Amino acid sequence: MRAFVTGATGFVGSHLVDALLEQDHQVVCLVRNPRKAERLFPHRAPDIVSGDLSDESALREGIDGADVVFHVAGITSARSRAEFFTVNTEATRSVLRAAHAAAPALERFVLVSSLSAAGPTERGRVLTETDPPAPVSAYGRSKLAAEQAVREAPQPWTIVRPPAVYGPRDVELRRVFTFARWGVAPVFGDGGQELTMIHVDDLVSALLAAVGSAQTAGGVYFATHPEVVTAKAFLEQVHQTVSEIRGKSPRAPTHVPLPHWLVRAFLAASWAGARLTGRATVLSPDKADEFLAPSWACSPAALEGSTGWKARIALAEGLEQTARWYRDQGYL
Repeated sequence: MRAFVTGATGFVGSHLVDALLEQDHQVVCLVRNPRKAERLFPHRAPDIVSGDLSDESALREGIDGADVVFHVAGITSARSRAEFFTVNTEATRSVLRAAHAAAPALERFVLVSSLSAAGPTERGRVLTETDPPAPVSAYGRSKLAAEQAVREAPQPWTIVRPPAVYGPRDVELRRVFTFARWGVAPVFGDGGQELTMIHVDDLVSALLAAVGSAQTAGGVYFATHPEVVTAKAFLEQVHQTVSEIRGKSPRAPTHVPLPHWLVRAFLAASWAGARLTGRATVLSPDKADEFLAPSWACSPAALEGSTGWKARIALAEGLEQTARWYRDQGYL
């Protein structure tokens, strides 16, 4: 298989490239920084096309002759709400146009979307693909708009919506591990928000399983581990894992409840400060509706039924692997 990958030097994309190369597929990556790609893939490197998502010439060059396109690139932080749509939605349309022009016989276009495109649910109820999407943030709406662009494309497609993804190379979750090192566990409200999560290795295997099944063409799927955990229990597990990795005796973390009004005020102030300095930030006011939602839990049943795939890595095992990587990188 000849695969073209966007976002190849990012967290999920780099793990996907590793897996494709390990299976002896031909891999072509669009990257803005070839030196970063060299550092990430020192032993066996993919073919590199220099450029970004706005460069349709580079996109066509990379996609030429591809069997599968994995569109992983996107942003979770932005300087404005409009920037989410520029990068997450309009750039998806650019990749689709390039795929139509350069690989008219493309076997599959795979979009890595997000649970945020579907929106939250209520406690005690996991989302399924039949639930109508109701995103609550500009990020989520931009990912849903990208999904709609893919649905309208002429080539066969599959959309995969992961929830929170964690594992080695992740920089977002690192903050949670840092708090755990300090013995502090900030929680939104009462900490009862329900979550499903997925280890990056399981997400990569889900993407490959989706490509390998004819049943997934034209389908939207959640890819997650089925375990549902509360935010409070998740933080306690992180704290225990960090303590064990550092050779410390596990003890209960100090929970710091963050009331809803404080979360909203903090996000508004952070957004205003970022706008003044021109910085991209994930801390936008509408992010409060994601942080404070009662549940971000979804079901993997549809993907399991169509492909036979199942997530293998339970949360405790995945957090230990992640913590060891943070420690080895000097973060803990």
